[in-house]
Amino acid sequence: MPDSPRRAAAPVGPRRATLATVAASAGVSVATVSKVLNGRSDVAPATRSLVQSLLQQHEYVAPAPRRTEKAGVASIEVQFDTYLNAYSTEIIQGAVAAGAEAGVGVVVSIRKGTDRTVGWARDLAAAGRRALIAVTSELTGRQLAALSRARLPLVVIDPLNLPRTRVTSIGSTNFAGGLAATHHLLSLGHRRIAYVGGPAPAACNQARLHGYRAAMEAEGAVVPPGYVQAGHFRYHDGVVGGAAVLDLPVAPTAIFAGSDEMALGIMEAARARGLRIPEDLSIVGFDDTQIAQMASPPLTTVRQPLREMGGVALRTALRLVAGERIESHHMELATELVVRGSTAPVPPPGSAPVPASRTGAGAAGAAPEHVTPVPPAVPASPPSIPRSSRVSRKPSTRAAAAEGKSAPDRHA
Repeated sequence: MPDSPRRAAAPVGPRRATLATVAASAGVSVATVSKVLNGRSDVAPATRSLVQSLLQQHEYVAPAPRRTEKAGVASIEVQFDTYLNAYSTEIIQGAVAAGAEAGVGVVVSIRKGTDRTVGWARDLAAAGRRALIAVTSELTGRQLAALSRARLPLVVIDPLNLPRTRVTSIGSTNFAGGLAATHHLLSLGHRRIAYVGGPAPAACNQARLHGYRAAMEAEGAVVPPGYVQAGHFRYHDGVVGGAAVLDLPVAPTAIFAGSDEMALGIMEAARARGLRIPEDLSIVGFDDTQIAQMASPPLTTVRQPLREMGGVALRTALRLVAGERIESHHMELATELVVRGSTAPVPPPGSAPVPASRTGAGAAGAAPEHVTPVPPAVPASPPSIPRSSRVSRKPSTRAAAAEGKSAPDRHA
């Protein structure tokens, strides 16, 4: 029986294909399509093949079963498009903790953008996922439409692109973080400061780069050609990007890295060229993952509240599942500058780098750690999300070890 005019006008988004839609396309009954879905054997092979093909073509998604006590715990998928590292571990811990509080299971997966094919969203829904949290992912319009047809709410953390479609996303004050990192280096007397960051089109990378450029312009410091390098926020890209700027005819005295992992790669490139850190080269990272404290010397970096971002993303996904209205489609959590031992005043004019083989790599003893809050650049967060953090002064792990004391675990 055809839908009445009132029912036909109700849907707003893409219409979900029904068994009747597939049956009409195949020229068979709804019962036959149901038999194919349920794996019944009393269907001719040719008919089965035709129906299965049309199910895929129409991107049919079976209706989600009503939740009962026997249906098990609802699950949210947290999906990455690259290997897991210190950054992703922090996101996962925040999401898992928030899921445990809400009684929701968290499933972690890795799927590259090219693997998100036509049936990708349908498979997620069929597996019982209630929503998807995509981390540092680039999503196409076709993929967003597939999620909408599957009725899967989406939340993106640190999106690599900003689609025209309104997508709920969670991030940090990347512009303010880039501004603070560069101002710190400028305050130490550096004027030759390079930026080695992530993918050029990535929204979070653009914000950090713009913060860097704004600070340089405010101080009248020039950004020469070659002083900005793009990579993929990974260690290897830090090595390559660091080598590129350090091999310039007029090399920088300081480098702002787009991630902690890249900063460690830059450290390696510097040491390979006989440069000491921070005596000959100052480095600032971004993220404040555990590797920042494990670096030698400990890394000055911009702290992203990664665990909080994971928790906010999961709670937001649950609100979307419940049909609640979200106050803002993009939420930013405050960053803060953490000063450790990888930055120092600019070397005196005319001082030549001393090979690390003669002096030993790294600074002899790390400076104490200072945390400087970075105010949010854009008032995008709801009032319930904290926008600033207190200033804390705690010794780094290296400094505490030198005094024979144990430093508090910053990630506890």
